[in-house]
Amino acid sequence: MLQVGSSNALFFQTNTTCNNLLRELQQIWVEIGESEAEKDKMLMELEKECLQIYQRKVDEAANSKARLHQSVAAMEAEVASLMAALGVLNINSPIKVDKSSKSLKEKLAAVTPLVEELRIQKEERMKQFSDIKAQIEKISGEISGYSEHLNKGMISSLTLEEQDLTLRKLNEYQTHLRTLQKEKSDRLNKVLGYVNEVHTLCGVLGVDFSQTVCEVHPSLHRTDHEQSTNISDNTLEGLDNMIQKLKTERRARFQKLKDVVASLFELWNLMDTPQEERTKFGRVTYVVRSSESSITEPGILSTETIEQVSAEVESLSKLKASKMKELVMKRRSELEDLCRLTHIQPDTSTSAKKSSALIDSGLVDPSELLANIEMQINKIKDEAQSRKDIMDRIDRWLSACEEENWLEEYNLDENRYTAGRGGHVNLKRAERARVTINKIPAMVDNLIKKTLAWEEETQKSFLYDGVRLVNILEDYKLTRKQQEEEKKRYRDQKKRQDLLLTQRESIYGSKPSPRRSSSFRKPNGYSISNGNGSMPPTPRRSSVGTTTPDLLLTPRSYSGHHRQNGAEIDV
Repeated sequence: MLQVGSSNALFFQTNTTCNNLLRELQQIWVEIGESEAEKDKMLMELEKECLQIYQRKVDEAANSKARLHQSVAAMEAEVASLMAALGVLNINSPIKVDKSSKSLKEKLAAVTPLVEELRIQKEERMKQFSDIKAQIEKISGEISGYSEHLNKGMISSLTLEEQDLTLRKLNEYQTHLRTLQKEKSDRLNKVLGYVNEVHTLCGVLGVDFSQTVCEVHPSLHRTDHEQSTNISDNTLEGLDNMIQKLKTERRARFQKLKDVVASLFELWNLMDTPQEERTKFGRVTYVVRSSESSITEPGILSTETIEQVSAEVESLSKLKASKMKELVMKRRSELEDLCRLTHIQPDTSTSAKKSSALIDSGLVDPSELLANIEMQINKIKDEAQSRKDIMDRIDRWLSACEEENWLEEYNLDENRYTAGRGGHVNLKRAERARVTINKIPAMVDNLIKKTLAWEEETQKSFLYDGVRLVNILEDYKLTRKQQEEEKKRYRDQKKRQDLLLTQRESIYGSKPSPRRSSSFRKPNGYSISNGNGSMPPTPRRSSVGTTTPDLLLTPRSYSGHHRQNGAEIDV
């Protein structure tokens, strides 16, 4: 009401002023002497100009009203949009209350603070969304492996999605972010575990760690904090493949080092290397006795370490080559000594002459030749162990034969009963020798049985210095039997001679003096002297059909000739 009254008062005042001005204008026209037509014409122009001014003002007011309507509508639309975007439902908009009682300016003034508040809320909410989405984009980029590309387009992608800024949507983003953060943590721990394993393997192998991990992804060894560690599937797969590659290399180097160290041990033992020189490689020799997976010492499987051990092996191999021939000859001599002690024929394929020729020609590796000789030595030792019982019986038999030879020599001594120095000792020995000699036939028979049992068990012949022992014993028995027959013939002949002498004495009445000789052979086949006053070591056998027997045949008499397969051969 106050505003309407003010407008009417203003209109009345303006109307009064116009009337006064019109009367003043008419008075001037009268004084000028204007005609009525001119007056009417000028009044019409004046009225037209006034109408135009009013019309312009009305248009301006209408435009202003339209703009205010548009502003109010825009504000209402923005409020609705902001409320919908923010999810605000409990705000009572002043625009909705008593629209007819308020002017457009009042409505605009009332809605403006609400719009400003909603805009502030939107900006804050968008900042929250922006921060969360930035983290999501960053972590997603790290996981997908395209973080740099996604970081460049992050800002533009955030401004495209402003339709839903509700707390529900914000919670969804937060939940998604926490899921990604957990996945990132798991992947990061896995990457760090892989990297640590790569670091350990690189240390053991002596490989550059930084170069190795950079082959998988550069971010795995960057020192700057701006570049985050790549945890994508490609990185994890690359690290896993790199670990498998390094493990394969470790396995190959471990086996190579193990083989080289085995050769080193063999050369050490072969060359009798002192312990002081062996301690230089104590670290390496300790490693090969451990399992491959337990090796963590840095550089232990590096190429430098393997080259050092290989160089030592090569050096010792050269030294071995110069001494191998000497060692082969030494072991061959030991083999021959062992064969001589055990009366087993050595293998002629590794004789000293042949071994020397093979080594000089380079046709045979000295190590193989040495191994062959070592195998023969072990074989001889094993066979000697199985022959021990029979060899002991042979020694007792040979000892009995020597006693028999001594007794024969003793019986030929005409001064054996004289009371000289040591006479009683020889008498006691002669008594023991007779007891021993009586046991010889049983010794030989038992020895034959034992030998045949051994041959049946081992499925091979028992050779003594290359001749079958059973043949030797059978020959000995035959020879001994021939000697006994010869002794019997000799005793019969002696009886006939004694009888003839007795008859001659009865006829002629005197006993002729017998002819002395420096030496003669007893009918048992033993020679009194062999020219130097010593007795032959063993008896020989007599030739069949002859009257003068050889010494009885024993294993020792086979040293000059051997019988193989029933035929006599020289050795």
